[in-house]
Amino acid sequence: MNKNNHNNHMDPQLNLIKNDIELLQYKDAIVGRYNNAVYKEMQLTENGKKTLSDFASGYLFFGLHKTTDGWVFREWAPTATHIYIIGTFSNWEERIEYKLTPINHGIWEIKLPMHILEHGSLYKLSIYWSNGHGERIPAWATRVVQDPDTAIFNAQVWDPQKPYIFREKSFIPSTNPLLIYECHIGMAQNEEKVGTYTEFRKYILPRIAKDGYNCIQIMAIQEHPYYGSFGYHVSSFFAASSRYGTPDELKELIDDAHHLGIAVIMDIVHSHAVKNEVEGLGNFSGDPNQYFYSGERREHKTWDSLCFDYGKNEVLHFLLSNCKYWIEEYKFDGYRFDGVTSMLYYNHGIGDAFVSYADYYNGNEDDNAICYLTLANKLIHEIKNDAITIAEEVSGMPGLAVSIKDGGYGFDYRMAMNIPDYWIKIIKERIDEDWKPSSLFWEVTNRRKDEKTISYVESHDQALVGDKTIIFRLIDADMYWHMQKGDTNYVVNRGVALHKMIRLLTLSTINGGYLNFMGNEFGHPEWIDFPREGNGWSHKYARRQWDLADNKNLVYHDLSCFDIDMIKTIKSIDNFQATMICEIWHDDKDQVLAFERENLIFIFNFSPKNSYTDYGILVNAGSYKTILNTDSELYGGNGFTDDTIVHFTNFDPLYEKQQKGWLKFYIPARTAMVLKKID
Repeated sequence: MNKNNHNNHMDPQLNLIKNDIELLQYKDAIVGRYNNAVYKEMQLTENGKKTLSDFASGYLFFGLHKTTDGWVFREWAPTATHIYIIGTFSNWEERIEYKLTPINHGIWEIKLPMHILEHGSLYKLSIYWSNGHGERIPAWATRVVQDPDTAIFNAQVWDPQKPYIFREKSFIPSTNPLLIYECHIGMAQNEEKVGTYTEFRKYILPRIAKDGYNCIQIMAIQEHPYYGSFGYHVSSFFAASSRYGTPDELKELIDDAHHLGIAVIMDIVHSHAVKNEVEGLGNFSGDPNQYFYSGERREHKTWDSLCFDYGKNEVLHFLLSNCKYWIEEYKFDGYRFDGVTSMLYYNHGIGDAFVSYADYYNGNEDDNAICYLTLANKLIHEIKNDAITIAEEVSGMPGLAVSIKDGGYGFDYRMAMNIPDYWIKIIKERIDEDWKPSSLFWEVTNRRKDEKTISYVESHDQALVGDKTIIFRLIDADMYWHMQKGDTNYVVNRGVALHKMIRLLTLSTINGGYLNFMGNEFGHPEWIDFPREGNGWSHKYARRQWDLADNKNLVYHDLSCFDIDMIKTIKSIDNFQATMICEIWHDDKDQVLAFERENLIFIFNFSPKNSYTDYGILVNAGSYKTILNTDSELYGGNGFTDDTIVHFTNFDPLYEKQQKGWLKFYIPARTAMVLKKID
């Protein structure tokens, strides 16, 4: 059926187009995508006889489930000829009593007596098809473990005598603003090892709460065969990685986070899957295209992975059920969808410049993936109204973070991926004297007015081996020798000053939220490199050296203190992200920028050598007090200003009717200050 001829056409008065009239010429495509999602939803919900949430409950049917009188196991394997469930209970042998029965639509089932399986039992499937055979981890397995001796993965029965019971029953995320601490459980400890859910809960959550972040975005939760993939080559989509502990320990972590007022979102990977056949879905029942596109579209050459066929209802059932599962079973508060650009385009957006709107509506878009993302957002908010969804998307596709009814795809936020790229670019390519405040301000505020973004200086991407964090780009090898207080040099002082200013400018101009990768707030040295053959399977760089931030004799401690107070400053204004940003002044020659949000004035002097006395900007008349100063000795600065002084505006008859006055102050080179109007 032509997607433009579906019933339930949307109102032609689209807010997405109203807010950006240049999109009017692409109205047919925008309406068509909406109607495509409406049509697909009606198909999946039997014309509205059930809800999308009802449809997305596959995890309650497929996989292993305990019943009143035993166990039932079901799997979708349409090309299988016969299937056995094998495991510790059968000595890993195929036995006739453990042979599954086909029921309908490619679904297989077996019912087992209660005594056959117990908590901790290991199992997998032995699947036969017309011209082959293979052992497989069940696609819907909710617990998968790796044998420490053989490295073989198996599904495991998880049926503890006392399952975890959540204490926090009705947690509501705080998003005013959303302050995200991006983290990885395995590398969140000082020791050279894989960290655990319990260690993170006990030792890292309190740090995050103290720092003032109100959300954690956890990477690498879905089970993945190779630790070094950073969790992006997923094999078992419904299983929380057992490397870090048990399902109940993850639930307790999330429960404790909620108790501390911290939302928990998952970095979910639905953009691709690992190619592995034994552990993953690559050739599950003899059909390499059971879950994935056929032909050239099956493999993502750049990522060495497989691309889901979002046009299959069974695949939609699998992925939508996955979205529902983690929220219902683990109480996650939402998702950051990874690799959205790769999903949106047939060529994954590789090599495209995206210089005009025509590039988003030229036939290169995967309508199936767009439909899936739209339905996923609708489902997630149907299940949990205050859920958080974020799109990691680099092409700039219009409407990603616009509501579905307005012609968008329904994400709450999109990542402002231009910002970290910009910071890296100017650090690499421009001398300090060429940093122009007008360009800096434009870049951090350059976004669609109808879409909320997550601004960030750097995520995990910039910290990976082969790349450099912002602090490492600024200071490099001098970090090894001159981070001791009293022993800093020019390179370190410059790097520390700019590190704070870059972060403050990025955070203070948000229109949605802010993200920081763990450790970057205090300038964590070096890079991230997971254990691999090339480094002797070392964990040296797959950890976080929290002791650096805790050592008061090191500049890392001062950077940590600055981050805490910077977050506190932003949170002092309710709904800070929604307040108007009013540029007061910029002078590219002086390299000075000033803007206002509510009763706060943000002033930046990016000049590397010019300090200014009695520098004047026109503001609302009254008195002002400095509440944050990057040059304070508390934050590793020089302490050149007296921040106890109250600044009074100077009267100017030209601006008397506007109730404006000249605020004059001393601002040292490479310094940013936040002034609060107190009268």
